[in-house]
Amino acid sequence: MTAFHEFLASSPLRHVTFRRFYLASIGVAMGYTMQATMAAWLMATMTPSALMVALVQTASTAPAIVFGLMAGALSDIIERRWVLLATQFLFLGGTIVLGLATLFDVIAPWPLLFLTFFIGGAFTFYQPAQSACINELVERPEVPKAVALGAVAMNVSRAIGPAIAGVLMAWVGAGSALLGSAILFVGMVLVVRGWERQLPVLPGIPETLIAGIGSGVRYARHSGPMRAILLRNFIFSICAAALWALLPVIARDQLGLGAGGFGLIFGCFGAGAVTAALAIPEQLRKHSLHRIVLAASLLWIIATALMAAATMVVFAVIAAFAAGASWVGVFASLSAGTQSAAPAWVRARAVAMTFVTVQASLAVGSVLWGALASWQGIRVALIASAVLFLVLLAMMRNVRVRLGGDKDVLPGDQGPALKIEQEPEPDDGPVLIQIEYRIAAENRDAFLRAIRSVGPVRRRNGAVSWRVFRDLAEEGMYVERYILDSWAEYVRLRSRMTVADRQLQQAVARLQRADVPIRVSRFLGVTLPVGRRPAPVASNPTAP
Repeated sequence: MTAFHEFLASSPLRHVTFRRFYLASIGVAMGYTMQATMAAWLMATMTPSALMVALVQTASTAPAIVFGLMAGALSDIIERRWVLLATQFLFLGGTIVLGLATLFDVIAPWPLLFLTFFIGGAFTFYQPAQSACINELVERPEVPKAVALGAVAMNVSRAIGPAIAGVLMAWVGAGSALLGSAILFVGMVLVVRGWERQLPVLPGIPETLIAGIGSGVRYARHSGPMRAILLRNFIFSICAAALWALLPVIARDQLGLGAGGFGLIFGCFGAGAVTAALAIPEQLRKHSLHRIVLAASLLWIIATALMAAATMVVFAVIAAFAAGASWVGVFASLSAGTQSAAPAWVRARAVAMTFVTVQASLAVGSVLWGALASWQGIRVALIASAVLFLVLLAMMRNVRVRLGGDKDVLPGDQGPALKIEQEPEPDDGPVLIQIEYRIAAENRDAFLRAIRSVGPVRRRNGAVSWRVFRDLAEEGMYVERYILDSWAEYVRLRSRMTVADRQLQQAVARLQRADVPIRVSRFLGVTLPVGRRPAPVASNPTAP
């Protein structure tokens, strides 16, 4: 027990609130994945079609495509406690209805897909809120460990849940197992109901839902680390969907197993996931995030090829173990990368965009590989997915992922307070910001390189356009201009600046001529009167 106490003393789990939240999160993830697994097996018992079985995975993941960005924006804008509570009641209702329908033998393929879609929608809104809460429950130095623990717990639960589902189905039947899994959603309700009200992430005027979605998409578009994480999630998920979605059919047709054998295969998948989970925190300390993700991806290719060749259960067990380790190795690592690199104001949206990418890729991949399996057979679909994955890894070898540091997420100095006699209304706009630089000839190349790095910062923090101009009349004068939709968005932009963003701006400012200060001008868009066109006037050749 001494070793356990030492581990607890150095872990974020020593905080009672985080520990309770962590255990409740494991319960929710297990309940959700158990439902999805039992739904897939139910479909396999109702129809011989591999495509219909794969569509269960699509129905579970498709809500992310429809609601994912909305879910992330909602969790960044309103109190996350209410999002967590609402989704638990949706989980409970959907799972109980599905369990009762199965227990009384009134379930059919299409109602099964509808209820799976409903529960998947609840999970779509739950996931960003749950992940974003992790950073608020521990001290700042403990955030990386807490993020890693949260990512590992979620993905290990996804691996272990199906194994438990298989055992329960073999023991008490699918209907009773579904009703039993609903209990796992109660823990989160008990944990979060007593939380104090969440404070707004940033001061000022809250964003609307539509504006929040736009801000999240803009951030991902102009953030290099975020784009790399999304791309790595995409190529893994689209290819991994073959083995993940077809596993019930592999157990039933290729290996000739029943519900108990299906549970055994998923149990080995879960064992591999646990093994990888225990190793991930230490591996993240020793190796780069990119190296860990690449190694886990190559392991998945090997596992998929072995599963395709397996005619004996022992080889399928080995392949499932390796696949589970790879699954957690990729998703848990990339999840830690997402949460460690995203600032607080957009964290839930960053998690949501990662979730959307994964779920959409799994949904599309499930359909594609299910159709190919129905046409050419399971083995062909598995081998094709492995080959495609290997090709994509080779094509994307220069896309590197990394963990974020403190400077990527901690707020930077906003600069001097705005000195404006009459501040505009929040909805006034558009707003044009103009910054004038005077650069000596020997610093011009360095200035252009430095200012180029500032552009993505302006855009991901709120600017809808950004450009640098050179003055034709004054040598060495450059003007940076960017436009925001409203005054409220400009205030948010100033609040969203991180330490890393400020360092990039300071690198530009150091290249300014010492004898001339940098000049910043702010312009508000003017609404011109609507009326008759004015009469033409004589041209003035001296006018600008």
